[in-house]
Amino acid sequence: MDLKKIVFLTSIFLVLFTYTANAQTEKDSVYFTTGFKIGEVSQSSVIIWTRLCKSAKPVPVWHERQDKTFRFPKKFDNNMPVKDMDGAVEGAFGQVKIELFSANDTIVVDWAYVSALQDYTLKKKIEGLNPNTHYTVRLRGRKGEDLPETKAFGEFFTAPNKDEVVPVLFTSSTCQLFWSHDDPERGFKIYDEMKKLKPRFHSQTGDYVYYDKPGPFVKTIEMARHKWHAMNSWPSLKEFYRHTPLYIEKDDHDLLRDDAYPGSKPLGELTFEDGLALWYEQTPIGEKPYRTARWGKDLQVWFVEVREFRSDNRIEDSKDKTIWGKEQIAWFKETLEASDATFKVLVSPTPVVGPDRPKGKNDNHSNKAFQTEGAWLRAYLAKHEVFVVNGDRHWQYASVDPVTGLREFSQGAVSDYHAGGWSQDNVKPEHKFLRVKGGFLATKVYREKGIPIIEFLHYDVDGNVVNKETFRNK
Repeated sequence: MDLKKIVFLTSIFLVLFTYTANAQTEKDSVYFTTGFKIGEVSQSSVIIWTRLCKSAKPVPVWHERQDKTFRFPKKFDNNMPVKDMDGAVEGAFGQVKIELFSANDTIVVDWAYVSALQDYTLKKKIEGLNPNTHYTVRLRGRKGEDLPETKAFGEFFTAPNKDEVVPVLFTSSTCQLFWSHDDPERGFKIYDEMKKLKPRFHSQTGDYVYYDKPGPFVKTIEMARHKWHAMNSWPSLKEFYRHTPLYIEKDDHDLLRDDAYPGSKPLGELTFEDGLALWYEQTPIGEKPYRTARWGKDLQVWFVEVREFRSDNRIEDSKDKTIWGKEQIAWFKETLEASDATFKVLVSPTPVVGPDRPKGKNDNHSNKAFQTEGAWLRAYLAKHEVFVVNGDRHWQYASVDPVTGLREFSQGAVSDYHAGGWSQDNVKPEHKFLRVKGGFLATKVYREKGIPIIEFLHYDVDGNVVNKETFRNK
């Protein structure tokens, strides 16, 4: 056999061997394709959430979207196999190990199995952390012993103690439909822009996904889970949440359907109770959907729940009609009145001040449908000098309640493509700022010559400041 033939056959063998080896490695491997979340950070604890996946990459976006949002992508078949849909990521059975490292400490959560019952997700609360400390996260995934490991890395700071004077910047966003992406490769531009600010944490205020909007329009639990997989596999989200702890809230579209409340009729085969279970499955949330977080001497933040305990939107308004529910209201009053933080911020999935559209909306505290509880809440928050950061609205604004003086800051939708629902020319007396575009909000607390200051900064999707309001402690 001549030398050229030997070289040719050898090269063919090497190609086949490499292909077979890579195929075998992929068959034996699991991946963190939908990323991981660092949730509910406190002075001493954190919740780590992740999911094991079968493939290293999601199904590429292969449909073309319509010119307007909330429409089916062109030629999209809602009945196609879910595994073939844009952004699909199948889960995989296997084990996950979590390791946290600080300069003086190592914490290990040993190998734990994930399974189809919980969509191959793992959620672990880790305690015994030190306050105001930088931790590195290392996740390790495998199908089983003696099989290849896949690793993922991240980082976070724990919250400082309540008596520490520490500058804090946090970001917040709302309303993100998969098909509202403004970067076809990375997903949403705001996540890359927020990452540049190095926020100590992020608050996602609901409508993380949209079950009741096309691409697919959800009819089954499998379809609902797919919405989370596709959203979480966008590179910009994966990278942002590797470095940024999350406090997440839910609203209506990521629970069931528009204006959802207990007793809402199913969405296809998805019930309200199914949606609730899925939300706890897919997020780094603890047992309670309402909670408060203290970040040093100058900042305390409250994250509230607006869907689980509310009354039917359609009933007549009265003193008993509620969005928050008695238990949550009692908790909020107790924790707020006990707080000695310099600045207090309520992060609400829905508006408290507004103004909101007079027609077509009937489910938040700025609407007449909940006027009684809304009036009480605005007066109570103003009395205790609380600032409100709200989600749900697809436009940015800063507003002041004309009766109580309560201030509210709306973040706007996740992209310009998703923005709308209000006219730029419709400036109301309550508006101190109005911009019918997408973006995000940053809240910054710091001291200048010993004086505590809080700033609310609206950013556009490209990371430019479009509005800033600054308040000094009296």
